[in-house]
Amino acid sequence: MPPVALTDSGGVGRRVVITRPRAQADALVTRLTELGVEVHRFPLLEIQPLADTAHLRSTLSHLSEYALVAFVSPNAIDAAFEHIDQWPNQVIAAVVGEGSRLALARHGLNGSGARVVSPIDPQRTDSETLLEVLDLPALQGRRVLIIRAETGRELLADRLRAAGVEVEQIAAYRRGMPELDTALDAQLNQLITADACWVITSSEALRHLLEMVQRACGQAGIQQILNTQLLVPHPRIAESAQTLGFTHVTQTSSGDEALVAAIQSVT
Repeated sequence: MPPVALTDSGGVGRRVVITRPRAQADALVTRLTELGVEVHRFPLLEIQPLADTAHLRSTLSHLSEYALVAFVSPNAIDAAFEHIDQWPNQVIAAVVGEGSRLALARHGLNGSGARVVSPIDPQRTDSETLLEVLDLPALQGRRVLIIRAETGRELLADRLRAAGVEVEQIAAYRRGMPELDTALDAQLNQLITADACWVITSSEALRHLLEMVQRACGQAGIQQILNTQLLVPHPRIAESAQTLGFTHVTQTSSGDEALVAAIQSVT
């Protein structure tokens, strides 16, 4: 089946741009391509390995000492499981989104052995809603490990500590902005003028998008991108987009199927 471009109400063809890091984009790109959607990859985040993994490996070799291990993203899961031979079944695994739950399942944690905890509201999957389903009294005085990037939100750690939990955080990977080389510059210019619908899955990616557009296209490009259609899976990202000046923002539920449904509904 040849690609079928989504159209707006005026019948203008619209491309869909997936901005996830390359490793996390494959499943969604494949699903959309099978549906005949014209999909373009333009990663706004680059996942980079740590320069030194000694501390990470040492910590992960003692997972049985923790009551709960929380992963902030699929990237955290994939990076950590490069150094995990076997998950101790008595340790609870906690994730904040559907993508992370599926990533755990790929590594063998699907709830049949170790307990996996995640938010129950598909409309909002984040640290706040994860905290709502954690048994904080049972964790009081016990050790919890949060596996994350080198930088990120402190809300989960702060709230757990306030509840009397002993929290440790460890970085498993780094996030960065892709280098805007000649090829990416040309691709970005093409997508900005092509009535593309952009799928944005983090506030950091939004900021990278504006910075890259400014470098590649200047202020004229900024005005164009601010008027493009965004699909975002979280209210915090929607709020960030509106604060930055984007005018057409649609919030979806968490997970690829919700994004696919939203993309199919764009007219």
